Amino acid sequence: MAIGVEQAVEVAPEHKKEESKPSILEAKYIIPFLLVASLFPLWGFANDVTNPLVKAFKDIFMISNAQSSLVQFAFYLGYGVMAIPAAIFIRRFSYKSGILLGLGLYAIGASLFIPASIYMEFSFFLAALWILTCGLALLETTANPYVLSMGHPDTSTQRLNLAQAFNPIGSLTGMFVASSYILSELRVEAFREQEKAAHPEFAQMLPSEVDGKLTDALYNFAQNNPVEHQAMQAADLITVRGPYVAIAVVVAIMFFVFLFSKLPKTMSHAAPLTTSELKSTFQRLFANKCYLEGVVAQAFYVGAQIMCWTFVIHYGMTSVGLSASEAQSYNMVAMGIFLASRFICTFLLGFFRPGQLLMLLAMGGFVLSLGTIFVGGYTGLYCLIATSACMSLMFPTIYGIALKGMGEDASLASAGLVMAIVGGALMPPMQGSMIDGPALISGIPSVQTSFVLPLICFAMICLYGYRAHYKYAR
Repeated sequence: MAIGVEQAVEVAPEHKKEESKPSILEAKYIIPFLLVASLFPLWGFANDVTNPLVKAFKDIFMISNAQSSLVQFAFYLGYGVMAIPAAIFIRRFSYKSGILLGLGLYAIGASLFIPASIYMEFSFFLAALWILTCGLALLETTANPYVLSMGHPDTSTQRLNLAQAFNPIGSLTGMFVASSYILSELRVEAFREQEKAAHPEFAQMLPSEVDGKLTDALYNFAQNNPVEHQAMQAADLITVRGPYVAIAVVVAIMFFVFLFSKLPKTMSHAAPLTTSELKSTFQRLFANKCYLEGVVAQAFYVGAQIMCWTFVIHYGMTSVGLSASEAQSYNMVAMGIFLASRFICTFLLGFFRPGQLLMLLAMGGFVLSLGTIFVGGYTGLYCLIATSACMSLMFPTIYGIALKGMGEDASLASAGLVMAIVGGALMPPMQGSMIDGPALISGIPSVQTSFVLPLICFAMICLYGYRAHYKYAR
């Protein structure tokens, strides 16, 4: 039998060469691909317009870093709760149904910022974010495997990287909106700048000491002028809700676009999973080490990404002395790097195996995290934003490696990888607590030493890339 295979290869080398280079995207899938790819900026926008709220809500509601990090906990918890129900829903109905339900929940969650701002309750904002991300979980659980299914399995990872390249467009828009229409317009931020200008002695202090003095001044203002402080809070919460109301309108329009669009059916069937089918699917997934390790690696990646992009504002303000809006502008630079690197890495996947490139970039993220921790100042900030170049490849590549060859199991397997996004719910509060507490290393501000968490995440991703390349490569 082995001799026959060798002869077949010898006789038809041209046929083999032709099959070894399938196209990334067939002509019949171009329009559906572009339509589904247009969803990717929607969750990119939500992610990155929300990240600065951690700092904004800390000042508006005068809470700790750990408490304000509950914004990320609520945001990413939706992924953990909804991912598996979303996969079962998609399997029962269709990819299109999953997209429509996801867009509906997204629009509802964003609209709930209106009553949350009226009642001025932090917990109401958390509930609105949770509902919004239940919609995002449906969209991601649907869109990622749908894109993977639109063509040859050998080009699935490249195809998903191409679709994911649209995601940073939404992220950049979210960052721009957060910087230009939220952070720069907050009255609490203007109060901090006025206090800084009124105390020239602050120029002789460390940025971390200045941040503490400004926080104390805000507390004193709230105690001595409760009516004025409440008016300032109300105005700031109206500022915060504006972008969410706008995106709710955009998402509602997208809902009707998809409602009246015809999308190809790439699943062989859409039927409810029986108990025995569900059990056998889970058995296959739990027996697949490459998949299970991919879920763990994905959780570490999302945790690293959210920590690096959320606390860059804290880092810039505490270690460099920037204002919140100035620090957010560096976040926009990081996203620009992320976007450019996503296209570059998609090209490089034509020359490197996915696991190999994943491993190399994770090593780069590890080294840059060391610079973020130990160097500090502008150089440390540059190291922090440079990690975005390394992170650009990670999510879709881990996704593609873990799901390769899944077939009909892909929809449920995808849910596990989307559920791993809950890493973004668990790790930021941990880092927030580290920032609030004493520094791990004497002489280095706690905001810098807190980046030991992303460093650990990059080490775990590097390990998965190594195993994917040397053990699981097919």
